[in-house]
Amino acid sequence: MTAMIEVRNVQRTYGEGHTAVHALKDISFEVGKGELVALVGRSGSGKTTLLNIIGALDRPDAGQVLVDGVELVGRSDVELDAVRRDTVAFIFQGFGLIPELSAAENVGLPLRLRGMSSEDREHRAELMLQLVGLEGHGEHRPDEMSGGQMQRVAIARALAGSPRLLIADEPTGQLDTETGLAVMALIRGVVEAEGMTAIVSTHDPVMIALADRAVRIADGHLIDV
Repeated sequence: MTAMIEVRNVQRTYGEGHTAVHALKDISFEVGKGELVALVGRSGSGKTTLLNIIGALDRPDAGQVLVDGVELVGRSDVELDAVRRDTVAFIFQGFGLIPELSAAENVGLPLRLRGMSSEDREHRAELMLQLVGLEGHGEHRPDEMSGGQMQRVAIARALAGSPRLLIADEPTGQLDTETGLAVMALIRGVVEAEGMTAIVSTHDPVMIALADRAVRIADGHLIDV
């Protein structure tokens, strides 16, 4: 299987001296194209740091990170911006929607940043909202929607630009169990339908079962790949 993510001997430390926190310690693993991988670990285990490095939001102190064959280490901020814009999409636990914008406007925002025309942007946003089961909710603002609906909007926004890699950091952390399972099932279905790769941090065993495999991290070390 061709690798979408290649992480080789990655280390990340915050702070210096006796107060230093070694968030990642010599991490190495791969994720194949088309895989849905669950990244499992307790709070503070290094999950978010690892996802941020894979998604070009942070830089490692040592090691190599390749996403779709592109080495991220040593790239300029402008080059990393391009990776985040063209290759990677994020789903966050806190949804990350802009309160003043409608669901359709939130979904269309990354397309606007790409310079897509208003007409094409609106059409794409409509299609994405249909995909996540929110047809007819395009004019609703975040404060008019449930948590599950807001997370579906966040998923639609992440998918709008046809990313090759989807990164989700505890995407169901603020949802009840039933809604969380529906959201994870949606991510599973989208990965299969769109042929993309996804890495999702979670600690829910039922949700882990929906993944192709689990990568477990504890105290900055991988303990199960």
